[in-house]
Amino acid sequence: MPAYRVVLVSPMHEGNVGAVARAMANFGVHELCMVDPCALGDEAYKRAKHAGHILDDAKVTDTFEDALKDCSFVVGTSGKVTEGEKHFIRIPETPRSFAEKARDHEGRIALLFGPEDLGLTQEQLERCDLLVHIPSSDEYPVLNLSHAVSIVLYEVFLNGRPLSRPTPASMEEKEMLFDFFHQLLEAIDYPEFRREKTEVMFRRMMGRAIPTKWEFYTIMGVFSDAVKAATGKKPRRG
Repeated sequence: MPAYRVVLVSPMHEGNVGAVARAMANFGVHELCMVDPCALGDEAYKRAKHAGHILDDAKVTDTFEDALKDCSFVVGTSGKVTEGEKHFIRIPETPRSFAEKARDHEGRIALLFGPEDLGLTQEQLERCDLLVHIPSSDEYPVLNLSHAVSIVLYEVFLNGRPLSRPTPASMEEKEMLFDFFHQLLEAIDYPEFRREKTEVMFRRMMGRAIPTKWEFYTIMGVFSDAVKAATGKKPRRG
C-alpha cells in the first residue's frame, strides 16, 4: 500500500480541518499538509476528537508546490466534471477506481482537496496526474470537505486491506448437501413430478448465496435431522 499525504489547499473552516484529521485517523492516514490554511483553535481540536496529534504534526506551507514535495503521484479532487474528451482536465475517476489503480503504487501519493467555496483552481488541477470525483446527486453535487476526504480515504483503506473470506464448502460437501436435500424430499413424499425442478432450484439458490463451509454443515445437520425424524434413519452418505 502506498503512503498517502492529505493536502488541504486554503481550507476555510477550522471545524472541517478537525473533522478531516479525525477521518484520517479512522483510515490510518497520518500525514496532513495545509496550504495557507485558516487559523486552528479549539473547534478544530474538538472536531478531531482523538486525532489531535495529526493537527499537531501537520505541515503548513504558503506554496502549492511545496506541499507536493516528495510525492510521486498527485491526485486532485473536484465536485465538478466536464463531459467530453476535449475537456480532459476534468475527466475523473471514481474514488473506488482510483483506489484500485493506486494499490500497487510505490511511493507517496498526494490527495489534494480545495477550499470549501471554490475547490481547486484550473491551474492546480492541471498539475495533477489524475482527478477524482465523487458521484452524487445532480441537485446538490458538492460534498462537505471532511465528507469528501472520508469517502476517498475509505476506498483507499478498503482496497489496501487483505481480504478475509470464510472458507467455502468444497464440491464434495456441496454434493452431499444436495443429496441430503434429495433424500429429504423422498422422506416427506414430495410430489415426484416436482422433485427435479425443485432440486435444481435449490442448487441454483445455494450457488447464488455462496454459503460458507460452516453454513453448509449447519444446513446439512438440519436436513439430516429432518430425514431421521421422517424415516427413523439417518440419511445415506454417498
